[in-house]
Amino acid sequence: MKNILKYTFAVIALGFVSCEPEFDSPVTESGFYSSGTADLSKYVAVGNSLTAGYASGALYITGQENSYPNIMAQQFGFAGGGEFTQPLMNDNIGGLLLGGNQITENRFVLAVGPDGNPGPVRLVGTPTTDITNKLTGPFNNMGVPGAKSFHLVAPGYGNVAGVATGTANPYFARFASNESTTVIVDASNQGASFFSLWIGNNDILSYATSGGSGVDQTGNLDPSTYGENDITDPNVFASVYSTQVEILAGQGAKGVLVNIPEVTSIPYFTTVPTKAIPLDAATAGALNAQFAAYNTQILPGLAGMGVISPEEAAFRMLNFTAGQNFPITADKDLTDLTDILQGPPFSLPASTAALLGKLRQVKADDLIVLTASSELGSTPDPNNPQGVVGVSIPLGDEFVLSKTEQARITTASMAYNATIQGLAAAKGLAYVDAKSELAKLSNGGIPFDAGILTSQFVTGGAFSLDGVHPTPRGYAYTANMIIQAINNTYDATIPKVNIGNYGTITLTNN
Repeated sequence: MKNILKYTFAVIALGFVSCEPEFDSPVTESGFYSSGTADLSKYVAVGNSLTAGYASGALYITGQENSYPNIMAQQFGFAGGGEFTQPLMNDNIGGLLLGGNQITENRFVLAVGPDGNPGPVRLVGTPTTDITNKLTGPFNNMGVPGAKSFHLVAPGYGNVAGVATGTANPYFARFASNESTTVIVDASNQGASFFSLWIGNNDILSYATSGGSGVDQTGNLDPSTYGENDITDPNVFASVYSTQVEILAGQGAKGVLVNIPEVTSIPYFTTVPTKAIPLDAATAGALNAQFAAYNTQILPGLAGMGVISPEEAAFRMLNFTAGQNFPITADKDLTDLTDILQGPPFSLPASTAALLGKLRQVKADDLIVLTASSELGSTPDPNNPQGVVGVSIPLGDEFVLSKTEQARITTASMAYNATIQGLAAAKGLAYVDAKSELAKLSNGGIPFDAGILTSQFVTGGAFSLDGVHPTPRGYAYTANMIIQAINNTYDATIPKVNIGNYGTITLTNN
């Protein structure tokens, strides 16, 4: 039963990374283009990791240089845009240090494994970016990886002393103007003539990437009580987001607001198939026999006792066949049957009761997260080779995003997007429907001169090796998307970039 699941990208042909196309840029003489009714002389970008240029699981120089704000600023230069500065990392390794101790991981690179197939691995090396070495700003790129909406207005979010305790952000700590300032204050103090604001992704993303292990905090208006992986209450989002827009636009600046894409459409959630367990007929039959009493006696008995509904009993049934199968998982949203199963009339051993307590099989409308690739089919106990994750050992709940959990994400993101769109209309700001635009990547792709940009992991060109953040080519597409909205709103003629001129994943980018 070893190696039940290999990476779904294991058969990638090495030829796809052989070259990068070159194209002629459009006419770029200064004065040929116009900023319309916008003033691009002082551009400040506010946001999270997407704004910072984060890619392949880390922040590093090349990623920052290809951030969408930096690409936009270069294009703004043809229409009156000014200098654009970023709090650059010290290297392309990507990790962060705190007083010499590494506190974040290095970036992913694509490498050929022992089996001859390419896959993502962490770059080996010691990073040189220590957050105690403060940078002198201000910086036009105010993207802070990991920031949620309410973090941008939190005093002390850039306090180095708070990083170890989790009350401050290590990336902002590098370039905050002082220990008690906020991201939005440092951004507004620059007197921007034009701004972009893209925030809110992390208010649902961490819940999603953790398999819904957090709490949906809808109804809780105190973000100081939230956990790292919780969903932000939509009213909290609306309040802090409105404040940010008021501050950024309060001095007469024009700007652009970007909404929240469908986070579950990114490769982090679409790469691992739900039917991830291959079984032969004999193994499938043995598993069905093992769970026969669970299916035919325990679940119907619990439904008859009124402990669970008949619908939940049917939902928890386990069935295996020859071929590809749904793995078993432990679902925290199900009724916990552990204590009941240990008592009469079942009187199961504690270990068996614990196994069956929240057991079910993954469904077709569930999503299995990318990090489950290293878990599914593994045998964590060398003394028990029959203990296979996803078969006889449940896949952890943190690796599965259920239909119920997806619905919570959708409800929150729809509320966030209503706030963003409403404020853009009320303030006369440009608005980018990133949700609709980025959905095209997973629905046929985006054509460009060199081919098609899609959301397929590794080979699609749009997403980096963490399955969440764009490649330089993906960021170039994002920049064009935002430039188009600016042109439409402010009667500008800012030139777009040719996304084929920007890189994607290769075996040589390490």
